[in-house]
Amino acid sequence: MSLITRARKKIFKRWARDAFFPAWRLRLLRACGFQVGRDVYIADGLIIVEELAGPEKLTIGDRVSMAPRVMLVLSSHPNASRIRPFAPTARGDITIEDDAWIGACAVILPGVTIGRGAVVGAGSVVTADVPPLTIVTGQPAKPVRRLAPDSSWR
Repeated sequence: MSLITRARKKIFKRWARDAFFPAWRLRLLRACGFQVGRDVYIADGLIIVEELAGPEKLTIGDRVSMAPRVMLVLSSHPNASRIRPFAPTARGDITIEDDAWIGACAVILPGVTIGRGAVVGAGSVVTADVPPLTIVTGQPAKPVRRLAPDSSWR
C-alpha cells in the first residue's frame, strides 16, 4: 500500500469517527476499503485499530447497529517496546454479520466473528466468536441469553 493510500485511509477513518451525518460515516468507511452493508447505523466515536498496510479485513453486514464509542481492533502489538519479541500479539479479520447490535463502548478483538442477530452488551470485551442470536456481556464477554425470534425472522 502506497504512502498516499495509507495517509488517505488514516484521514478518512478520522473523519468517519465523528462525521456529523451517519451516512457520511458509512461512505468514508467504504472509501477506506472496509466492507459495510446496507442500512447500517454507526454512532459517533467508532475507533478502528489496525496496521494500515496490514491484510486484515473488516466486514460489517446489513442492518448492523453500533452504539457510540465502539472499538474494533484488527491488530495489536507493543510497537517498539523491548517486550515485543516475546509479548503476545494479535492480528485478524473482524466480521459482524447481518442484524447484529453492538452496545456502547464495546471492544471487539482480532479474529472475531459476531453472528447474525447477536447482541454485544455495552462495555463488553469480545475475545471469541459470538454465535448467532446470542447476547454476550462482560469482560471477557460471555453468553448470557439466547434470543428466540418469532416466525417473521428469516
